[in-house]
Amino acid sequence: MKKTDFFDRVYKVVAKIPKGKVTTYGAIAETCGIKSAARTVGWALNGMHENGLPCHRVVNRRGALTGKIHFGDVNLMEELLRSEGVEFDENECVIMDKYFWIPAKSVKIRKGKKRKQN
Repeated sequence: MKKTDFFDRVYKVVAKIPKGKVTTYGAIAETCGIKSAARTVGWALNGMHENGLPCHRVVNRRGALTGKIHFGDVNLMEELLRSEGVEFDENECVIMDKYFWIPAKSVKIRKGKKRKQN
């Protein structure tokens, strides 16, 4: 599998995150077929908010805004989430019990066809 194929699958999942919901790097990685690739999901998303993807809706497993440094303004990610009605706990983490969206139940990602070996 090429890196671009994985990145393309990541972008498809992120594009489907509903307004007012968040998901995690790990949940996206699992949906894309590589459960251990949460960091790669983060790399795929660096700077992609500028292309219209709702990357602000991707948080770490605890709901922390670990990607906020890639938004230019470290407050922008939180501001965007709050504008969608997302609430935070006393540790400045998204209340995951209330706002977590599970992509595997909502998104079907088509992987490339496997080639026959001769």
